[in-house]
Amino acid sequence: MPTSRSKIGTVFVVGALGLTLSALAYPAMLGIQTTSSDTSRIIANTQFGPLTEADRDFVVKVRAAGLWEYPLGEIAMEKGSTPEMKEAGKHLIVGHAGLDAMCLKIAPMLNITLPNQASPQQQQFVATSAAESGRQFDSTAANIMRVTHGQIFPVIAKIRATTRNTLVRQLADLANDTVLDHITVLENTGVINSEQVNFQQSTPPKLPKDQLTPPPPQPGAPIVVLAARPDLNINTSSPTPSPSAG
Repeated sequence: MPTSRSKIGTVFVVGALGLTLSALAYPAMLGIQTTSSDTSRIIANTQFGPLTEADRDFVVKVRAAGLWEYPLGEIAMEKGSTPEMKEAGKHLIVGHAGLDAMCLKIAPMLNITLPNQASPQQQQFVATSAAESGRQFDSTAANIMRVTHGQIFPVIAKIRATTRNTLVRQLADLANDTVLDHITVLENTGVINSEQVNFQQSTPPKLPKDQLTPPPPQPGAPIVVLAARPDLNINTSSPTPSPSAG
């Protein structure tokens, strides 16, 4: 997705692509398409525990999510029509910067190749939202992200419950807190259509695999890094439950 001038420097690239490539063919290498129907199949025995296809798929999905939600968070900070929408944007940026840092740290340790771009579908999410303005932007962006966060939430729980890899387990712990925080701040915008969101979460459109798979990183290309934002003092840990009437 093209980055506007105002965004240059917040998403940046560093170094050459130094991740060790496995012998698996891309895009199976990314974990988006598995090489068998059994995602519990162990594809590597590492010092951190066995790595399954589902484990690898999860790491890649977390990385890919940040590649579109982080820039959409920046757009929300700029175009959000309410303080709540701008606040949601801040949480998206901080949360995905933290998750991305962990993905970039553990991927070479597990011999996982990460994408440098979001999938075509995810890039379209950003384009669709960015084309709107005012309250319509809030509604479009917040509902798209509420659907995608709702879809990944049970995936996180399953990975956390089943993985035997300690690094993947740590990522699942952080992702659980971050996604729950994002769901909370998105709901706080007051524009979520819960009925429609629940329907879309359980009935996603059937798209070609090439629309759902991030493009392969180019050999030797620098790694895209989602920059940390020390200027945003945001706590993205799991929110404390607060009972309400009704």
